[in-house]
Amino acid sequence: MRRHHRTTPPATGTTRTDPTAPTAPTARMARVLGSLLLVAATGAFSVGAAPAGHTAPRRAATPLDQVVPAPASVTAGEAAYRITPGTHIRVDDSHEARQVGAYLADILRPSTGYRLPVTTHGQGGIRLRLAKDSSGAEGYRLDSDAQGVTITAREPAGLFHGVQTLRQLLPAAVEKRSVQPGPWLVAGGTIQDSPRYAYRGAMLDVSRHFFTVAQVKRYIDELALYKYNALHLHLSDDQGWRIAVDSWPRLAAHGGSTQVGGGRGGHYTKADYKEIVRYAASRHLEVVPEIDMPGHTNAALASYAELNCDGVAPPLYTGTNVGFSSLCVDKEITYDFVDDVIRELAALTPGRYLHIGGDEAHSTSHDDYVRFMDRVQPIVARYGKTVIGWHQLTGATPAKGALAQYWGLDSTSAAEKDRVARAAQNGTGLILSPADRVYLDMKYTKDTPLGLAWAGYVEVRRSYDWDPGGYLPGVPASAVRGVEAPLWSETLSTSAHIDTMAFPRLPGVAELGWSPAATHDWDAYKVRLAAQAPRWDALGIGYHRSPQVPWPAR
Repeated sequence: MRRHHRTTPPATGTTRTDPTAPTAPTARMARVLGSLLLVAATGAFSVGAAPAGHTAPRRAATPLDQVVPAPASVTAGEAAYRITPGTHIRVDDSHEARQVGAYLADILRPSTGYRLPVTTHGQGGIRLRLAKDSSGAEGYRLDSDAQGVTITAREPAGLFHGVQTLRQLLPAAVEKRSVQPGPWLVAGGTIQDSPRYAYRGAMLDVSRHFFTVAQVKRYIDELALYKYNALHLHLSDDQGWRIAVDSWPRLAAHGGSTQVGGGRGGHYTKADYKEIVRYAASRHLEVVPEIDMPGHTNAALASYAELNCDGVAPPLYTGTNVGFSSLCVDKEITYDFVDDVIRELAALTPGRYLHIGGDEAHSTSHDDYVRFMDRVQPIVARYGKTVIGWHQLTGATPAKGALAQYWGLDSTSAAEKDRVARAAQNGTGLILSPADRVYLDMKYTKDTPLGLAWAGYVEVRRSYDWDPGGYLPGVPASAVRGVEAPLWSETLSTSAHIDTMAFPRLPGVAELGWSPAATHDWDAYKVRLAAQAPRWDALGIGYHRSPQVPWPAR
C-alpha cells in the first residue's frame, strides 16, 4: 500500500528552525572535503587576490566530475578560470538567454561582491550560448579555460542546467548572501551532459499539511539545483482540498479548512497557483497537479453532500488512515464534478500532464473503478492534458499515452508487478517511485524523529543504489520515462521538516534520473554527496547527517 493505515501522529518537536522564517540562522561555511585529493585529481590550483580586508585561502578548483548529478562526459583541462571584478556574463540576444543570465548574476553577485553585468557584447568571462546544433532538449556543454567559461545548449532549459553545474564548480560560499573572500575558480576542461530520462520529478504533498506559496518556491529552488524538471503537487486528499475551483467553491473554503492533526489548513487561490507555476517555469520545472480520485476524496465528499451515494456529507477528516472514501461512481453529478475540476485546473496548468491519482480505492469495487477510469481519462484528454495515475491505473485500461507511477515495494506481489509489466509492454510509460527506495517521508532509521516506516527504513544508500532501467522484471527499458521522489506530509509541517527528510536523499534520486547508468557507484557517489554539505550549510538547508556518508567536519 502506498501510505498504509496510519496511526502515527504528526511530529510535534524539532530543534531545527524553519528556514523560511525571518529568524532563520545564517549557515556556517564548512571546509571542502578531501581538498588535497581534489588537487591531485585535476592539477588545477590557483591563488587569487581577495577583496579588500580579506585574506584569500589557497583553494583547489572543484574537479568537473565532482558535481551531482554526475555529468555524462568529462574531459579535464589544465588552466582554471577565475571570476574577477571585471567578469561579465555574456548572453545571446534572446529573452530566454537573458533570463538565465540574470538568474546566474543574482546568485553570484551577493557572495562575490562583483557587478557581473549581463551583456550581449565582448569576449571572455562567462558566456551563455544557444545553438541549434547542440544535442538534446535539456543537454548542455560547459567549456572552461583561463579565458572564461562557455555554456552552450540547444534550449534554455539546457543553459539553466549548465548554470546549476557551474554553481557546484564554484566554492560553496558562492551561495551565501553576503560578500565572501573567494577566490572564485572554475576548473578547466569540458563537460558534455544530457539527462538519461526526460521525466525527473519530485512530489510535495500539500494536502495532509498545507505549505504556503513561499515554502513551495523554496522547495522548487532546491529541486532546481539538482536538475529536476517536474514538481508534482498532491492537491487533494481526505485531509484537505488545496486549490480553488470557482464552480465548486466549498471544495477550498470548507474542504481546505483543516489538515492532519486539526490545524487551520489552507488553500491556493488561482493567483497563488499561477504564481507557483510561473516560478517553477522560471526554474525550468513543469508543475504536475494531482486530484486524487475516486478514493482519497473525503475533503470533497465533506464539502458537497450530493457527491456521496447516500447524499449525506461526512465530517472533515484529520487523521491518517486511507482507503475509506470514494466518489459515487453511479451518480452522473460525479462526472460533472470531475469535468469542472479538470477543466478549471487544466486551464491554469500549461504543462503536459494532469495526475488523477487512482490508488488505494479500497471502498470502490473493481468494476466501479474500471468504469470510473474509463469515463475520467477522456475528460483529461478533452482539456488537452495527458493522464498520469498511480500504478493501480493498470488494473483498468490506461489511455493511450498515459503514464503509470509505480510506488510498489520489493515485497509487492508478483501478480501486481506482472500487471504493471504487461501495461508497459503494451505501451504505457512508467514513472518509478518505489516506496522503499525513494519515498522521502520514510524514516532513515528507527531513531529518525520525523517520518513513517510502513515501507521500511530508507537510508541514503538504499535510496540511491538501484537502477530504474532494470528495476521491474518484464518492463522494457524504453517504457521507463523517469523517476520521481514523493514526499508525503503526515508528519511534516515546516520547511525544516521537508529539508531533513529530503536531504541527503533528494540529490541521489536526481542522479538516478539524470546520469548514465555507468556512472552509478555508491562508493564514489557518497564522496561527491558529502562535498555538497557545505553548500547546504551556505543555503540554510538542514539535512540528516547519515553515518553512511563521510561528511566534512563542521
